[in-house]
Amino acid sequence: MTAKAKPPPETYYAGAYWGARKESPEECARRTAEFLTLLAPSDPFLSQWYLPTRSSRESREYPLMPPDVPTLTEQFRLGVNREKGGPAIERLGYGFWFGNGGRDYDRASLRIYSGGYSEAGSNSCVLTLPTPGRSPNAERVITAPVLTEVVRSMALAWEPDWSVAMSHAHRDLEDEAGKTDIWLGWVTYLSRHRGTVPPLPAPVRIEPVEDRGSMLILTPERFTVANPEHIALARRVRELLARAGLMQFASS
Repeated sequence: MTAKAKPPPETYYAGAYWGARKESPEECARRTAEFLTLLAPSDPFLSQWYLPTRSSRESREYPLMPPDVPTLTEQFRLGVNREKGGPAIERLGYGFWFGNGGRDYDRASLRIYSGGYSEAGSNSCVLTLPTPGRSPNAERVITAPVLTEVVRSMALAWEPDWSVAMSHAHRDLEDEAGKTDIWLGWVTYLSRHRGTVPPLPAPVRIEPVEDRGSMLILTPERFTVANPEHIALARRVRELLARAGLMQFASS
């Protein structure tokens, strides 16, 4: 009798999202520098970043910490959208991808698209995280305290419309068609301009992010789709937020 294969581990990420906002490469670089500075104290695994190179081994020769705005500005300039052989399309913004020098399942990476002001596009900062069960750092990083600081750092540096830390499995379960305006995750930030967060059931915690908005932490333990109580709680909270008009997309 063959042993039953284990399901793949639930993987997690954090992302900040905002609508059209025209910004120069230097402005994008300054926000990135602020974000990396705010992010670093959350965990040592998220405190070292490197310029993209052909191999992860080479990347450690080109550290991005402490953040240097001129270096980051040049990277955003290189990441401008353009048609092949044509001029830069500034309205589509600038892209920059880089990592923390880790390998395989034990790494983190950042993909930033910023400065776009086309109504057809959007801006974002997405952080991929190490894989639980396959990374010596994942158990420490993928916790409510660390991810709360990650989402807080995103909110302060990028001033997004909303941001979230959640598992890919949870996102896919609740938004299989990819049409949901806003995902409600384990940790979710909602900008103040969206409205007032209503009272929410325990064990949900609501924290202010300075005067910018509110952060919601659904559970103190790791949120997972394998726990039906977690899914039921998330759906109840989403329903309450939707009733309050907080779950429809609104550009910043």
